[in-house]
Amino acid sequence: MVGIVIVSHSQKVAEGIKDIAQQMAKDVKIIAAGGTSDGEIGTDALKIQEAILEANTGDGVLIMVDLGSAVLSAETALEFLDEELRQNVRIADAPVVEGAIVAAVQASTGAGLEEVIGTASEAYTLRKL
Repeated sequence: MVGIVIVSHSQKVAEGIKDIAQQMAKDVKIIAAGGTSDGEIGTDALKIQEAILEANTGDGVLIMVDLGSAVLSAETALEFLDEELRQNVRIADAPVVEGAIVAAVQASTGAGLEEVIGTASEAYTLRKL
């Protein structure tokens, strides 16, 4: 099953998104990687790398990010991975909350990484009203 890493500048935000998504997809490995290693606002490539390793079940890992600099930290984390794992990790261009939830649900069906990232990306079209 595809694993999911939630990267936010805030540990609380990452944990909150994880909690919501996990309610919808209890069997999916969802790891929050928010804030810096010392508990401050920001992102940490080493923390993200650890989250990727924890979320990896062998079926791929999708990284959901909140802001542009989170993408930079996630890209740096990818550089720390061995080549085989790196080939099976993607950063989604999707809204972090809605994308994480629909990605988790899609992953729970046993869908592959490309299908899960596609579903997350489609979250841009979700309407609330």
